[in-house]
Amino acid sequence: MSDSGFKAQSGAGIWHSLNRFVFTLIVLAASVPIAYSFLPEVKKRKEHDAIIEQLKAEIDQEQLKLQRYEREEKLLRLDPEYISMIARDRLELMKEGETIFRIDPPKPSRAQMKLNP
Repeated sequence: MSDSGFKAQSGAGIWHSLNRFVFTLIVLAASVPIAYSFLPEVKKRKEHDAIIEQLKAEIDQEQLKLQRYEREEKLLRLDPEYISMIARDRLELMKEGETIFRIDPPKPSRAQMKLNP
């Protein structure tokens, strides 16, 4: 009787292992399509993150511009010397004894002119 009991346990053990293996395969087969359905969402998320980073960089640039404009506004309101300097620069005038040095920006090359019509 001990011999037949061993065979029954051995056969049940194999079937139990096979059932677990098949169940695992079914779970994996069901989870793969679900995982693939999330791939477009992950891609969209990465694109949105890139856009957010770009917008943050633009915000930083605009904040620097704002600070520069606020500083210039403050100087225009409070510093008469700054106002006279700006006026002389725009009207191309100078005080007695003052020497003006102008540095013109470089002229664009022909290749740059073709790229930026």
